Amino acid sequence: MASYSLVFQVKYVVELARALAMMPGVYRVDLFTRQVSSPDVDWSYGEPTEMLTSGSHDAEGSGESAGAYIVRIPCGQSNKYIKKESLWPYLQEFVDGALAHILNMSKVLGEQVGHGKPVLPYVIHGHYADAGDVAALLSGALNVPMVLTGHSLGRNKLEQIMMQGRMSKEEIDATYKIMRRIEGEELALDAAELVITSTRQEIDEQWGLYDGFDVKLEKVLRARTRRGLSCHGRFMPRMMVIPPGMDFSNVVVQDIDGDGDKDDINLDAASPRSLPPIWAEVMRFLTNPHKPMILALSRPDPKKNITTLVKAFGECRPLRELANLVLIMGNRDDIEEMPPGNANVLTTVLKLVDKYDLYGSVAFPKHHKQADVPEIYRLTAKTKGVFINPALVEPFGLTLIEAAAHGLPIVATKNGGPVDITNTLNSGLLVDPHDQNAIADALLKLVADKNLWHECRKNGLRNIHLYSWPEHCRTYLARVAGCRVRNPRWLKDTPADAGADDEAEDSLMEFQDLSLRLSIDGERGSTNEPASSDPQDQVQKIMNKLHQSSSAAPDAATDKNPANVQAAGTVNKYPLLRRRRRLFIVAVDCYGDDGRASKKMLQVIQEVFRAVRSDTQLSKISGFALSTAMPLSETLQLLQTGKVPPTDFDALICGSGSEVYYPGSAQCLDAQGKLRPDQDYLQHINHRWSHDGARQTIGKLMASQDGSGSVVEPDMESCNAHCVSFFVRDPKKVRTIDEMRERLRMRGLRCHLMYCRNSTRMQVVPLMASRSQALRYLFVRWGLPVGNMYLVLGEHGDTDREEMLSGLHKTVIVKGVTEKGSEDLLRSSGSYHKEDVVPSDSPLATTTRGDLKSDEILRALKEVSKASSG
Repeated sequence: MASYSLVFQVKYVVELARALAMMPGVYRVDLFTRQVSSPDVDWSYGEPTEMLTSGSHDAEGSGESAGAYIVRIPCGQSNKYIKKESLWPYLQEFVDGALAHILNMSKVLGEQVGHGKPVLPYVIHGHYADAGDVAALLSGALNVPMVLTGHSLGRNKLEQIMMQGRMSKEEIDATYKIMRRIEGEELALDAAELVITSTRQEIDEQWGLYDGFDVKLEKVLRARTRRGLSCHGRFMPRMMVIPPGMDFSNVVVQDIDGDGDKDDINLDAASPRSLPPIWAEVMRFLTNPHKPMILALSRPDPKKNITTLVKAFGECRPLRELANLVLIMGNRDDIEEMPPGNANVLTTVLKLVDKYDLYGSVAFPKHHKQADVPEIYRLTAKTKGVFINPALVEPFGLTLIEAAAHGLPIVATKNGGPVDITNTLNSGLLVDPHDQNAIADALLKLVADKNLWHECRKNGLRNIHLYSWPEHCRTYLARVAGCRVRNPRWLKDTPADAGADDEAEDSLMEFQDLSLRLSIDGERGSTNEPASSDPQDQVQKIMNKLHQSSSAAPDAATDKNPANVQAAGTVNKYPLLRRRRRLFIVAVDCYGDDGRASKKMLQVIQEVFRAVRSDTQLSKISGFALSTAMPLSETLQLLQTGKVPPTDFDALICGSGSEVYYPGSAQCLDAQGKLRPDQDYLQHINHRWSHDGARQTIGKLMASQDGSGSVVEPDMESCNAHCVSFFVRDPKKVRTIDEMRERLRMRGLRCHLMYCRNSTRMQVVPLMASRSQALRYLFVRWGLPVGNMYLVLGEHGDTDREEMLSGLHKTVIVKGVTEKGSEDLLRSSGSYHKEDVVPSDSPLATTTRGDLKSDEILRALKEVSKASSG
């Protein structure tokens, strides 16, 4: 099994990658993060690859590529550190770079463990919002299941910051790009097969805030699936609670016996130099360091509720007499230089110490290192103390597990993850964080009752293995194994029960290719006709097809149906794309007020042809593609009007990315010689698609608010099996894309929507389909790197134009060919902004100057090539 994890904050996931690579059955784990070659960060962040571990030694077929690796992908300006909130416009570049690595590695792994066939990852796992967005696009490009772990969620963070009342929603978005982050999480939910959470609370109270997840609807859909009933295209990702693992290999548990007397601890007899430095730093605050310590370890954040703990300790005389309080509140030099919230907490703690005269009973050191934390746990355990987490709400509670691993009983908030942890370990008590008397009573109970203390300690040590990395990985792999493998069809062997027609067609193709290196027309062979053993008979059949092709050519040339227009002569077995080194894609959205293609679209096509063909060397290695919202019939009619042969294009991307055609290729010809879409692509994008569900739901949602009927009506000519198209009666009355997306998600429908053709159409295609994703499909299917593609766009266009403005392809924006587009219908107020999607200044994009001329287009193409390579 090969696995890919994507993350932009790597500490936790590094341990996960190491642990997964050591599991039997896992061959390789790649951890993707961004590459930074800036003097502001350590040089190691600029290294393309870093091995974490060589993997399991008993893994079958282990080879030189086995193990866990950090793979760093360039993203944005490579020589400058970009803070994570500003990375959003560059994520498409990361997707293309990661896709190139995966495809290259699939060939390497294919030679090592795949019997010569490419090995794609079993699953792609996105961690955090930005990497979840990336994982969704990679999952769609590769047709590989996606798993998501959100960790800290945007909607939850927005809610908490708004409750503080210090910043407006606009200020929050400007600082944290919170709306783009939330949309990234929603997109990840759309694509995810499985969502891993740390606690049940995360599911109910955090993911429950999102449009794309509803607990009740998820249960209903799961029940229908189990009963074999149709869900009508609706889907909710499966949520699974799998607590994060920990590495306990360095934990040293002390054998504590006796009653904890001074002679037993013997701290006085020890030389200060023989004690860990952090012990001395803590003990200097305490009059009697032998008393049991109550340890709290957190940053001085108001949500951590440290002040309530100090009040509980200060107002409970029996507790003060029995125990000391140790507060490890991060590192500080000067309270006045700290953030206001943290400074306020620390100031309040100092005032409470003075109010209750807790000098000599409370320790609050200014500094500690991360390596000191285990020693602090050991000191607390040595005094037979207790660990407490009194947070108002704790999403998980990793410190509780660390404390239990060192043999400490725990007292924890009853809000959030600690509920699961305490119940699993059975090593402590839960309290209401708002009730200081309850906090004091729980602490006193554990400190005073030595039998209870020892029982909680033993339970924690006995059950702590449930939070180890091997346990986490076993549960994780069992859940991931349940994800349905849906690798691209062309990478699989033909199944035994496959249709005979497919087998006959494949056999005919292979025979023609091997015998004459010539493909005729892609006509299906008859499965009822016995194959002749005489080679002369087989050759004669091929010659008959040659004669049929020659006689059909004149008819095709005069055929008035554009779908039947093919070039005279032979038809290639495979698209010429796989031989191209450059691909020029025309994706200008030039439409009139009626939504029909304007003459300027033809002019752009013809000028791009002239520009590329004027350079002899460039034309030899280049191909062309046309990407449009129009259906095939209108696309061919447009080309026929301009006397542009369809076979001048290696690919036609039609219906807003719902269909891909290869004119002149046998793969896209049916038995009658008519163009048909790439069948592999249709299967590729079919995941979670329901044509009827999308059509019916959109019709209901687009009902006019004033009761005048629907503001859209079906456009049957533009519809196909993977595209639902509507005429827009009045663009001023329709909902924006983000409003429609929200309503569809709430109903469990995962689709890709766009307004197109000058706001005269609304089209709905599968989640995995789009014009930008179609380019990645061409890379995956035919091996033409996205970085070798040149995209020609207008200044305005359909609402999916923004998706095509970023990535590793080169972009030339042609001025003066599109006066207006559909962009006004993309977002409503309060949504994320264009600059959160499109880089403001990229060497991969340029704009033409002056009139629409082939010389100017060629200049722009050369300029963007030089700038991107430099």
